[in-house]
Amino acid sequence: MELRKDPITRSWVITGDDVPENVARAESVCRFCPDSREPAQVIATMSGVSSAPWSARSVVHPTALYHIEGEATRRGDGIYDRMRPVGAHEVLVENSSHNRHLWNASDSELEQFLLLAAQRVQDLKGDGRFKYVSIFKDHGTSAGQEFEHPTSQLTATTFVPRRVLYELRAAREYFESKERCVFCDILSQEMKQDLRVIEIRGDFIALCPYAPRVPYESWIMPRTHEAAFERFGMNRPGTMCDLGSLLRRTLQRIRTITEDFHLVLHTSPNSLHRSGNLGYWKTIDEDYHWHIEIMPVLAAKAKSYTFKEVYYSPLSSETAVKRLRDAKIES
Repeated sequence: MELRKDPITRSWVITGDDVPENVARAESVCRFCPDSREPAQVIATMSGVSSAPWSARSVVHPTALYHIEGEATRRGDGIYDRMRPVGAHEVLVENSSHNRHLWNASDSELEQFLLLAAQRVQDLKGDGRFKYVSIFKDHGTSAGQEFEHPTSQLTATTFVPRRVLYELRAAREYFESKERCVFCDILSQEMKQDLRVIEIRGDFIALCPYAPRVPYESWIMPRTHEAAFERFGMNRPGTMCDLGSLLRRTLQRIRTITEDFHLVLHTSPNSLHRSGNLGYWKTIDEDYHWHIEIMPVLAAKAKSYTFKEVYYSPLSSETAVKRLRDAKIES
């Protein structure tokens, strides 16, 4: 396996001839459950809640795409660029229980999972080789779910993913023009208009973005400015309970529409080890704002996911918010 860069889109692609298929694994005994006969390689564990053996843990992905050892050794191949897939690939086991998901776990369980995620991002950013740490969850067959046990995944890479890079550049340009965070301005307007706000919980807000890429796309953001999720979580651990509660309730609302979704955390790139030649992230703490993006997958709206040159969503954010607000969910 190796990483190759598309010279047109500037995307890095991991490719090779032995890529495993991302399909839900049917296992007689789940490898992530406490009584597994095939225990995973544990990296970090959070203490248990309500007599559980543990509440959340990070383990090495059983078929990792990125590996921690060595250097990327980026090199040319004619006009192309390639490098070794150096990085980290972990499974974040959300709960010790096989049936406790992000939408039906307790707030204290979600708090522990979110604190684990913050700790893992913070730890991996201490490695100067890694430029970005991604946390994501694919749930449902249509979304490419890989494991039956409630899990998310983490990857640390020697590059910043293209979608995140576009977002970072746009935020920096906005700041250079107005000396304000574009996300903070969005929050200010959304809270003032109250047209696309799903719910506010403590210091966090769930909303549908003004220009959704897919129907019912939802974002969760802190209402106070902070570029790095891990710094926010480690400095203000008490707020993770409210974040967990809002995440749980938002997913409950989305699941009244569809069970399949993609979830991804957008946080700042690794600015702890800045390049001496490139000043990309000199204003990152002022111009960026971490957030969680949730992309529901509606099978009947396949056009939303295939026509990528211009995203197509046949449902406005305002209508989506009304339906999500009115959805019957647990308290």
